[in-house]
Amino acid sequence: MNSNSEKPRSIEAYSTAFVRSSDWLERFPLVAVDVGNNRIKFGYFESFAGDLLPEPAKEFAAAGTPEALGTVVGQIRALPPVRGWWIATVNRPASTELIDLLRNERRGERIILLTASDLPLKVTVPRPDMVGIDRLVDALAANRLRRPATAAVLVDIGSAITVDLISPEGAFEGGAILPGFQLLAWALHHFTDMLPAIDVTSLQYPPVIGTNTVAAMEAGVFWGAVGGIRELITRMTSQFGGEVDVFLTGGGSPRIAELLAPFKVSNVPHLTLAGIVLGAMVAPI
Repeated sequence: MNSNSEKPRSIEAYSTAFVRSSDWLERFPLVAVDVGNNRIKFGYFESFAGDLLPEPAKEFAAAGTPEALGTVVGQIRALPPVRGWWIATVNRPASTELIDLLRNERRGERIILLTASDLPLKVTVPRPDMVGIDRLVDALAANRLRRPATAAVLVDIGSAITVDLISPEGAFEGGAILPGFQLLAWALHHFTDMLPAIDVTSLQYPPVIGTNTVAAMEAGVFWGAVGGIRELITRMTSQFGGEVDVFLTGGGSPRIAELLAPFKVSNVPHLTLAGIVLGAMVAPI
C-alpha cells in the first residue's frame, strides 16, 4: 500500500455491502487454493477480522501438474479441520486431480470451485464466465486496496502475464494477456533452429545489450516483457490522467515493481489467495 492511500473499508462495511449470507464467519477456518498453470498455491486462513486483506496462517505450494500434488499430500493431511476448500482454477487437469485427492484425504470437508457468478464484482466484458477466475479474484481483492474513486491496474506475473483494468467505480473492464518470461524463452528455442533453451525464472535485470546469444535472449525476454507491461498500463490508464493504483502479484512480481515508475506500484504476494477468501465469504453454498 502507498503511504498516502486512504484507509480501505472496514470488515464491517465489507460485510454490510457485499455478504449475501449471515453465516460468513462460520466459513472459517478454510483453505484457499489457487490452481495455476505453473504452480498450485494453498493458503490456510483461520479467520478474517481486519480491514485490509485476509492473510494466510499457513501456506505451501506445488508445481502445477497433477503428478506434483503428491509432494504436498503430507501438508494437506497435517492441516487442522476446515469448513471448506475453496478452489480457483485455470488448470483443469490439476484441479481434477486435486479434488480427487481431497475427497480421499479430507473426507467430509466441503470442496467448492469458485465461478464468476459467485463474486460481488461487476464485470463489464460480454462473457464474464470466460474470464480466468484468477483475474477476477485478483480484482475483488484489489478493490479492497485501491484508493476510493481511483482506477487500478492488476498485473499478475506467472506462466502468462495478465494486465487488467479496474474502473474508478470498481468494475472489472478486461485487459491483456501476454507470454510470461519462461514461455517467451521457450518459444524462442522451440520455434527456431539455433537458439538454445534458457532458464529465465530467476533472471534479474540483464544488460540491455547482450554480447552473446544467451545474453541477447535474456535481454529480449526480460526487457520486452517489462516494456509490454509498462506500455499496457500507460495506454489503459491514459483516460485517467495517470492517477491510478497498480498492484502486482505472482512469482515474478518483486523484480518488476521497481521498474514501473512513475506509477504508484504495490507488490501484493497473496492477492489471489486473499481474493479467493473474499469470494468464499459471499458465495452461495
